[in-house]
Amino acid sequence: MSDNNNGVTAETVKKIARLSRLHVQEDRLAHLADEMNGILAWIEQLGEVDVEGVEPMTSAVEMPAPMRADVITDGGVRDKVLANAPKSEAGYFVVPRSVE
Repeated sequence: MSDNNNGVTAETVKKIARLSRLHVQEDRLAHLADEMNGILAWIEQLGEVDVEGVEPMTSAVEMPAPMRADVITDGGVRDKVLANAPKSEAGYFVVPRSVE
């Protein structure tokens, strides 16, 4: 698949890896290009599906979303949250200074 002019090439994978700041071994580039082309082929197949008249879904099983009152609170669990902090003071997380 990596021979396809419209597909992903080993050179494209190398560029993507560099932009993503990932190190990819040279001997893996062609294999990754083939995998990416396979994924793109599946995406193209999905584009061929006729979805005319199909309503969008948020779940495979229709059920109402649980609703709660839209009230602003502090959550009431400060002490539970701070219990896992390495260091806290006066109800706040204490973190090392990062800007001088």
